[in-house]
Formats: sequence, structure tokens, C-alpha cells
Amino acid sequence: MRFQTELVPARLIRRYKRFLADCQLEDGTEVTAHCANPGSMMGLATPGMKIWLEPNDDPKRKLNYVWRLVDHENGHFTGVDTALPNRAIKAALMDRQIAPLAGYTTVRPEVKYGENSRIDFLLAEPGLPDAYVEVKSATLSRREGLVEFPDSVTKRGAKHLGELAQMARDGHRAVLLYLVQRTDCSAFSVAADIDPAYAAAFADAHAAGLETHVIGTHISPLGVSVAGAIALIDPPALALGGQAG
Repeated sequence: MRFQTELVPARLIRRYKRFLADCQLEDGTEVTAHCANPGSMMGLATPGMKIWLEPNDDPKRKLNYVWRLVDHENGHFTGVDTALPNRAIKAALMDRQIAPLAGYTTVRPEVKYGENSRIDFLLAEPGLPDAYVEVKSATLSRREGLVEFPDSVTKRGAKHLGELAQMARDGHRAVLLYLVQRTDCSAFSVAADIDPAYAAAFADAHAAGLETHVIGTHISPLGVSVAGAIALIDPPALALGGQAG
């Protein structure tokens, strides 16, 4: 997925009110960019970081820039747009690029299920059980080479796990896809210390039959695309809670 407009480099001045970021362009101009990420962005919003912005001249938008990437200035990048994973995964599912789900030809986004929830994708194929697919964006890295989720307490995430577990008990495929939006990690783990309730829900869902797949990305100022699988490592809190897939 290529960015629609050529990105421009900048330095982060500050991120505030979750969705706003003051930035300095290379010519010294200060601009305010939309931050398409409601999460904590732990480790990704330090003032002075090199970032990449996507400019726009859309009169319907209040801001002329959107923050897309963090540039770690060592050849690696992190994507900060939490809406991008669903778009990237949809394209990959349609093109049958995700091996465990390549047998499905019908891909329906945002289907109602559970208790007032919507599954990111419902996959269907004659002769196969329906696959309920939830997508999460993983960007937290506190240890070299390891990416984690979540980066803050997420009651909504735990609720989704409970609903996926019920789908598995009902005989459907329940699938959790973590899309790793950073290029410097080769392993994934649930951050049990940040949200023990999420880790417990993850373990319970796996005991019920949840499938988990972690997928990497290729990221550059040109665009983001789905890459290969990344290893899933059980955190200590899951040692008694079921085997990760």
C-alpha cells in the first residue's frame, strides 16, 4: 500500500490531546499534524524524534498533515496509523497472501457479532467453517527485537477476546491477527505486566481454540505492505493458560 502523497520528514515537538502533534519541518516551519493513533504510543512520541508526515490539501480536513511514520534513524521504521492495519490486512486477505486463511474467497468487513460488537473480517468458503478475524496493531517495543501488545490497558481488547473465544466454542474459526507495524522486531509477546486482564483473556481464548498469527510489515516513506510471519512467544503469565498458536 503506497502512501497517496509523498511523505515529508519532520521532527516531533510534542504530541497532545491524543490526536494532535506539533512538528517542525526541515525548513523550520512549525505545523500541527493529525495523529491517527488513540493509544499511548509508548516509546514513539518522544520530542525530537524524526517522523514522516503526509501532506494534503483537502479543504474538508482541518489539518494539512497526517503523522504516518516514526523514523528510528537506523534503517528501521514504525507505522503509527492504527487505521492502516485493517486496510493492509483486507488487501492481503483478498489476494490470499495470509497462508492460514488463503482458502477463503469471501471477505466481509465489519460484521456484527457478539454483544454489540463488530468483527473486523468474517471469512466464508463452502466446505470450511466461517472464520472470525480480529486485527490488532502492535508497535510497542521495550526490548530489542521484541514487539508487544497492548501498550496500555484495553478493556475493549479483552472483550473482543471473550467474544472470539465464544465463536471458537460455537465451532467457528476464531482468529486474532497482530500486524506488527515496525521493522525492527522478530518476536511478539503479550504485555502481561501492562494489562494482566488482557493477558488472562488471551490465555482463556487460546484454551477455547483461538488461533493467533503475528504478521510483519515492510515499511518505508513510500508505503507499507504485509511481510512474513513473526514468532509468538508466551509471556510468563500465560504459562498455565494455554498454548499459543
